Amino acid sequence: MSCCTPDGSCSTGTTTATIGTGVTTVYNVSGMTCGHCKATLTRDIGAQDGVLAVDVDLQAGQVTVTSAAEPDDALLAEVVDEAGYELTGRAV
Repeated sequence: MSCCTPDGSCSTGTTTATIGTGVTTVYNVSGMTCGHCKATLTRDIGAQDGVLAVDVDLQAGQVTVTSAAEPDDALLAEVVDEAGYELTGRAV
């Protein structure tokens, strides 16, 4: 086990978390029912440029997307549609 981190800095034995800034947007998505749905949307949305994090809440029927800049709703709707679900809009 190395004391060096992937970015080349040396570990001091303490852990710090850096939380980057980003835009968090919650979308209503219909058709999600299981873990496969969650994994598919997490993968497909997460693969989009600028997406930093994706959280799928099956019970609420919502997907939370954290991105580097304001997300492109039309692009995300297309990605969700291609995955077999329907983005019905931003949650209020």
